Amino acid sequence: MYYKREIENKIKGNLQNSKAIIITGMRRVGKTTLMKRLYEQVADNKIWFDFENPLDIKHFEDIDYNDVFYNITNKINNFNKKKKIYVFIDEAQHYPKISKIVKYLIDHYNVKFILTGSASYYLKNLFPESLAGRKIIFEMYPLNFEEFLVFKQQNIDQYKKIKNKKNISGIDYKLYDKYYDEFVHLGSFPEVVLAENLKEKKTLLNDIFSSYFQNEIINLADYRKNDKIRDLILLLTARVGSKLDLVKLSQELQIHRATIYSYLSFLQATYFIHLVPKFSTSIDREVSGMQKVYFCDNGILKIMASVNFGQLFENAIYNQLKTEDNLIHYYQKSTGAEIDFIVNKKFCYEVKATATNIDVQQLKRKMSLIKLKNGAVVSKNYTDGLRGIKFGQFL
Repeated sequence: MYYKREIENKIKGNLQNSKAIIITGMRRVGKTTLMKRLYEQVADNKIWFDFENPLDIKHFEDIDYNDVFYNITNKINNFNKKKKIYVFIDEAQHYPKISKIVKYLIDHYNVKFILTGSASYYLKNLFPESLAGRKIIFEMYPLNFEEFLVFKQQNIDQYKKIKNKKNISGIDYKLYDKYYDEFVHLGSFPEVVLAENLKEKKTLLNDIFSSYFQNEIINLADYRKNDKIRDLILLLTARVGSKLDLVKLSQELQIHRATIYSYLSFLQATYFIHLVPKFSTSIDREVSGMQKVYFCDNGILKIMASVNFGQLFENAIYNQLKTEDNLIHYYQKSTGAEIDFIVNKKFCYEVKATATNIDVQQLKRKMSLIKLKNGAVVSKNYTDGLRGIKFGQFL
């Protein structure tokens, strides 16, 4: 059964223009499944290539790109030269020369490219500024909570009505509590969500991590010391929601700070971690401040380390807030007063397992320091009658 992702309509809205569509994101988030769905919805003049298959890459190896065009059209059933050609390429990062071919064919023929790739680190290098104006990049992540409920075949219209209520009742809260517990503890990779039992879910999570490490780090990144980046990942699990001190990490791993920075940049560019900068009205201070770290998925985080619930919940909230359109910072005053998340420099969130009125009042005081008017304390557990609180499952 196919479950629709929210990003699908955005991509479909760009199928008729000439720009290459690039779908990227962490491994196993559903990129190939989505592209297959798009492929099914294109009526004709279409072709599919999988660049994990060297035989598919062979069609693109001719020196003359006009011959590549001939190779493509020769494989299309009932090819109609008067109509647009749709070329779907899965795992595009396996053939670095593809960007030049895409550019040439877009410029000289009526061709639409739809490509997937698991690592933005490589796709950004594959599709440089020479393709400016010729590409649209869509980033896919594990399921958000609303998509999670779709995969669980819940009534989404009912969920949205409750979510939009000014006050959430205990009855409303309990309707989705068990689903949100699973979302927080086991994450939201599509196949994990659909797995029927805990053992199968954990097996899949281990496989997802192993696949990421083998394919992105060992095969593609080709670092000389894979054990060091592995050990860095394990150190980061203990620092979820905390500021990263590169000096300390460098000392613990006994490698240069520049190498630590390179590893962190790679892990972020391949969607495995997310680094959140400090909020400041000064751009220079914002850039120079320590960054906080969060992981792509709570299930992945839990199979790697024993993480306390506060960290797990905060990591889940970060992933709920993170979208293509949201710019996220954290705030910390020199005295130590802190706000967990500031979204688009307009709205702030403080994360608490069980929110209290004191938490609400403290957040208001901290908001006044940076002149923000909108904010909320996000609580995992139900509390009745408090204003200024949002529950994680209705964020």
